Amino acid sequence: MTLETLAQYGVERMDDEAVRAFLTTQNVGILGLPTADAPVLLPLSFGFDGESTLYFTFVLQGDSEKQARAEQAEAATFLVYQADTAFTWQSARLTGRIEPVPEDEVDAARDALANAWRPTLFEESTDGVDVELYRFVVADWSAIKQTGLPPGFDG
Repeated sequence: MTLETLAQYGVERMDDEAVRAFLTTQNVGILGLPTADAPVLLPLSFGFDGESTLYFTFVLQGDSEKQARAEQAEAATFLVYQADTAFTWQSARLTGRIEPVPEDEVDAARDALANAWRPTLFEESTDGVDVELYRFVVADWSAIKQTGLPPGFDG
């Protein structure tokens, strides 16, 4: 379906300001990294700098497919969505590049990650593992939302 078709049901495109506001309030999404077959999809918590960069913490132990794929990828996709009800939801798809955070930018990454959600398991079991900071530099995004019942719908 096209956005024009969905518009009759109350679905609308989000402008850049709305996308930034949405990303600021979210902290979990799905990173898609390319492979020769199907993409690798990874659920990740993230922090957003308010402009155009997401930050991730990679918890690594031994050889990491996640790290290898991230460093080989020329482009990646990140999906963030929130579905409160069948008629109240938002979805943003971001494309860009993923890369390790340079040493001189670690403080900015940590600031952005302050509100990132982390499973308790990761917080309590990081002995003997490496933690690396990565950033996703957004090249483009598109987002849509529905904020209520479609016109003429008798809930």
